[in-house]
Amino acid sequence: MAGDDARDPSGTLARALWIGGGQWAGKSTVARLLAVRYGLTAYRYDYHDARGHDDRRVARRVRRGEPPAGPDPEAAWVDTTPQAMAAETLAGFPVRFGWALDDLRALVCGRPVIAEGWGLRPELVVPVAGSPRRMVVMVPTEEFRDRQRRTLTRAAALGRGLSDPARAQANRLERDRLVAADAVRSARRLGVRVIEVDGTRDATAVTDLVAAHFHPYLPPPEPPGPPPP
Repeated sequence: MAGDDARDPSGTLARALWIGGGQWAGKSTVARLLAVRYGLTAYRYDYHDARGHDDRRVARRVRRGEPPAGPDPEAAWVDTTPQAMAAETLAGFPVRFGWALDDLRALVCGRPVIAEGWGLRPELVVPVAGSPRRMVVMVPTEEFRDRQRRTLTRAAALGRGLSDPARAQANRLERDRLVAADAVRSARRLGVRVIEVDGTRDATAVTDLVAAHFHPYLPPPEPPGPPPP
């Protein structure tokens, strides 16, 4: 993809590296460590999707004749099934991926961008990346997912204003498992490397593994900075 291509005016997408996969697998941590180690720009899909894209999400709902505020929380989390939730999530990823590409096209970076997030699906990324080697998919094992659920603040049970918090949390966890499993199937079909995170490696060791995979595309590591005063 040429640097002056209207689809990629600064060549940012052509040099990007991608980390997709399941929730709570440590994608953000690995991207942050890679960014610091190699002087990369890290793009956090989940952060932008939850905040920067909200106006576009509301506008899309209005165009479709849907409530601007989105679905009723009871309908979204309690009065549903994990299968329906996963199907809805997967169906929405292509539109949301387009918004992420808009963000990335606007970046001008001398070094690669490392983009991470659960919405970066192999079937969406590979046609843009040009090679499955420019992506990894990280997914937690069931045991590690359970540990993350118990220890991460952001994985706390849903409950505020819901009639059945336990069911909402169970639906959420199973949805996340189904969406992660779909990412694995897609990755294996397209030749994208899958890394299962089970907690036996610390964050630095997992980052080393991902860095080794991306080695052909990474610049030399940044020299260590001066010690703090």
